[in-house]
Amino acid sequence: MTTDELAREAAQLFAAADPSGTKSIRQLADLAARRVQACSGAATTLWRQGEAVTMAASHPDLAALTTMQAEIRSGPTIEAIRTGEPSGCADTLVEERWPEFAAAALSRGVRCCVSLVHEFSGMAVTLTLYGVRPRSLDPGQLPLASLLAAFGAASVANAARYGEVRRTASQLQEAARARGVVDQAKGILMHALGCDAGDAFDRMRRVSQTQHIKLTEVARGIIETGGIDAGTSAPATAIAAPATGSTGALATEASGVPATWPGAPAAREDQQAG
Repeated sequence: MTTDELAREAAQLFAAADPSGTKSIRQLADLAARRVQACSGAATTLWRQGEAVTMAASHPDLAALTTMQAEIRSGPTIEAIRTGEPSGCADTLVEERWPEFAAAALSRGVRCCVSLVHEFSGMAVTLTLYGVRPRSLDPGQLPLASLLAAFGAASVANAARYGEVRRTASQLQEAARARGVVDQAKGILMHALGCDAGDAFDRMRRVSQTQHIKLTEVARGIIETGGIDAGTSAPATAIAAPATGSTGALATEASGVPATWPGAPAAREDQQAG
């Protein structure tokens, strides 16, 4: 393997980056299994606050070993996460620290392993290498494996940050849209009731609280119906009635709703006709 070949394959980890980190994690496991000498297979895991969120392995048996360690909270991968340092097993046949893991590994033909970990922004990526012969994983190969793990961790970190930026942008866009809806509804109430912006907002908020619905839903109801029921089961007076201490000017009709307000009760027309 040449340096250029390794560089190209490592660069693919960044090209495969996605917000969940799944693609990078999977490619990291495949790359380690192919490029690290004496490594018969590899498993990678993305951890967040000590919990596994994404796993990948070059073979289903190795994926099962990762899942088992996450469940019983014991094994070389868990030890690496706990200490932040490499952890491994030279020979599963004589391993005494993690008996459950050693038995499961032996049953799958695994005789040795080593787990590497790279931490970033409250998350971590583990790369566990597996060999089919005891002590076959050459310690001199660990720098290469560590380099690959670092590339994978950096790729996942960048993808995670990108995902966070996208979520923040989406939330800001949604907030801006909601603000526009509320402002439009306030304008309708100000025109219909002759009140100011603060009073109009207080009326919508009061309906939102009493009817247990979102303020934006109240606003959409006002826009759609002209403000009579605000899209809820609340009577017209729930919005038309002034809040305690309100100084907004209101129509003097008994219903509190101007006759020119779209959807005004028929009783208003009778009163005017009389």
